[in-house]
Amino acid sequence: MNDVLNHFDAAGNAHMVDVGGKAATDRQAVATGSIHMQADTLARIESGQHAKGDVLGVARIAAIMAAKRTAELIPLCHPLALTRVSVDFRCAYNKVDVLVTAATTGQTGVEMEALTAASIALLTIYDMCKAADKGMQINAVRLLEKSGGRSGCWTAQELEPHP
Repeated sequence: MNDVLNHFDAAGNAHMVDVGGKAATDRQAVATGSIHMQADTLARIESGQHAKGDVLGVARIAAIMAAKRTAELIPLCHPLALTRVSVDFRCAYNKVDVLVTAATTGQTGVEMEALTAASIALLTIYDMCKAADKGMQINAVRLLEKSGGRSGCWTAQELEPHP
């Protein structure tokens, strides 16, 4: 594991990392997360009968917009020219899982864009359904994999279940 925190200079001041000397490479990141809810909340989402309309369609657009605006939200992120953002949902067992893939050809990775998109997709679902189900719970937002750049490919290990 690399223990260097490269967003700090030698004096401990926060700064944006200089990526100017790095080669542009194809980069991709995949992030996921879940939102747990009551069974009838999920049934309304799946059937398209939710009072606010197409919950997953709106969440998909929100996720794509969030990926594109990550540098405006996370202070030290570089603005990236994304080449692709895909957002997929799976509904099962009283929850909605989101899977986001972000890609670019550039000098820095797209992990933050994928994670931001997954988070905003889940928050959008919460926002659209909170009137019916305030107890929804967002869980397990995390990076699953990344590729490209100097550090190459990385894949998450299975998480140990919480006690």
